[in-house]
Amino acid sequence: MTGSAQRGPHWAVFLGLAAGIVVADQVSKAIVAATLDPGEMVRIVGDLVRIIHGQNTGALFGLFQSSAVLFAAASVVVVGVIVGFHARSGPSLSLSIALGLLLGGALGNLIDRVRLGYVLDFVDMGIGDWRFYTYNIADAAISTAIVALIVLAIWPGLGAAIDRAAGDRAADGSTTPSDPGAPDDPVGPRPQRSGERTTDG
Repeated sequence: MTGSAQRGPHWAVFLGLAAGIVVADQVSKAIVAATLDPGEMVRIVGDLVRIIHGQNTGALFGLFQSSAVLFAAASVVVVGVIVGFHARSGPSLSLSIALGLLLGGALGNLIDRVRLGYVLDFVDMGIGDWRFYTYNIADAAISTAIVALIVLAIWPGLGAAIDRAAGDRAADGSTTPSDPGAPDDPVGPRPQRSGERTTDG
């Protein structure tokens, strides 16, 4: 017997993933803030990967500096749009995952802007003087979500395939195997009618 098919959005996946991103983002930022002073840097893999305590008053990857209040207000609107869009997204697991990443990243950076007045960035990657924008876990989740949404928009069949595979797995997990020790006849032995002869003896 298979379980009932998913008819609405995957709220548990959406909210659970968003919460996980927020926790990982805030914990990592707290560790950096407690370990490094602003501007202080630690090399992880030479100059290729470094951890630096950066304070970003702009948007994603340090764009549009000194706009923390504006982007905090915009982030509140974005969070509402993400939740509203997910509510109308239907039973698509792939879309719930992408939107969960997007929501978690938006909330992670929103918490910084409201609490600190800036976003704490700390991952610095590059070679020599060629450096990528400093970012954090929330930024990485947002970027991954945007790429995933673009891919799903260009190749909708990919999302459908992921949803079918997840549905098949859930159906297999909810199938109840038959009891090998149960009798073949579920009704049991037929009661003997009055006057009916038996073959015993």
